[in-house]
Amino acid sequence: MPANLKLLQTSTFRLAATYLAVFAVSVGLVLGYVYWNTGLLLERQLEDTIEAEVQGLAEQYRTRGVGGLIETVERRSAQDSNSVYLLTNIRGARLAGNLQGLPPEATKGKSGWVEFSYAVVTVRGPQQHQARAFHVTLADGARLVVGRDVEERRKLAQIIRRTLFWALGLTLVLGVGGGLWMSRNFLTRVDAMTSTARSIMKGELSRRVALSGSGDELDRLAVSLNDMLDQIERLMGGMREVSSNVAHDLRTPLTRLRARLEGAIRSGNPDEQREALTETLEDADRLLQTFNALLSIARTEAGQAREGLAPMEIAPLIEEMAELYGPSAEEQGGTLTVQTAEGAHLHADRQLLAQALANLIDNALKYGAGPDGKPDITVAAAVDNGHVILSVSDHGPGIAEPDRARVLERFVRLDASRSKPGSGLGLSLVAGIVKLHQGQIALEDNAPGLTVKLILPRQLQGG
Repeated sequence: MPANLKLLQTSTFRLAATYLAVFAVSVGLVLGYVYWNTGLLLERQLEDTIEAEVQGLAEQYRTRGVGGLIETVERRSAQDSNSVYLLTNIRGARLAGNLQGLPPEATKGKSGWVEFSYAVVTVRGPQQHQARAFHVTLADGARLVVGRDVEERRKLAQIIRRTLFWALGLTLVLGVGGGLWMSRNFLTRVDAMTSTARSIMKGELSRRVALSGSGDELDRLAVSLNDMLDQIERLMGGMREVSSNVAHDLRTPLTRLRARLEGAIRSGNPDEQREALTETLEDADRLLQTFNALLSIARTEAGQAREGLAPMEIAPLIEEMAELYGPSAEEQGGTLTVQTAEGAHLHADRQLLAQALANLIDNALKYGAGPDGKPDITVAAAVDNGHVILSVSDHGPGIAEPDRARVLERFVRLDASRSKPGSGLGLSLVAGIVKLHQGQIALEDNAPGLTVKLILPRQLQGG
């Protein structure tokens, strides 16, 4: 498509053209009204002046007769070059005034207003001027014409009309030019966004929409698009990492499972075969748990679990978790303590929060035992500045500060935990659940041990 045609089809140009048309019509109507009203006012003032002068001359005629009228007309004709006068007898012969004869328009009817052309001698020679006058027939049949030269007013009106047309023309030209200029800038930035989008579609996920620095709506759109692209790049990176980790972490148990089954088949011993099948079922259950955890993480990160959000109290949920995991802690010689605060209620998915707390308590039971080998776990809920803070604390070895962000990723297991069963997905699922609830997760030192805090807003945005 030609560049000029693309400019004309932009929304910016159409908007500018629409605004220009409305502005031009509005200005034209306003100026036209001012011009018409001003002309009407000047014409009314002119007619009032002429009528007053006609009445004055008629009074002269009544009091002093034709002779006094002739004297007055001659005197005024000599004094005021902008006025026109003519006094004729009943036969139309000129008696006084600066007109050479009756205008043709004044001979066709009764008294009234006429507008006519007449010759004027100027320094540049004879010229035709326009005059507006009132003619009246006196009692003895004489005719009196009194008027004003309106040539200057007519020229002024022409200048005003010409100026009005030029102003509207320039407005249209400048408006169209401005619209094209704005459209070109707008189209340049949109083409840059389009080019970036096409590059990203070809696989260059690191490309971002450039900002102009003006802070306008296109910059705000670019910021939103870049944030979206950052999120997409993170998700794609996460997918690649998950694929790699799944292939790496599941290859070993699947290979072991295959070797165990082959060994059992070769042995021909029913007892060994039964034991191999039992162990295979246990491995299959662990694999299913891993895949279920991956599906749960993907579902929460995609926001597909928001239908379960509802107002809930935290205290009953914590009590249930204590009843569920308390016996396990006691079996290991430890304790599970609960601390709740009044008014700890929020808008959340009860089942997902229970899953998050279960993962944290299970991790504390596995890895949070103190030097004496006994797990002492505290599950607490507090309210702070519009947020509910859930925390699970233990007195185990804890997690070093450089590793705290990394353990929230999928399939990450620290060296100290590799001797115990697990897939490295527990904290990733907790992080996904917290993200679904628009909250934050924080791993802190419990001196000694680890405290995991889930900072959740009491009311979700848009919820």
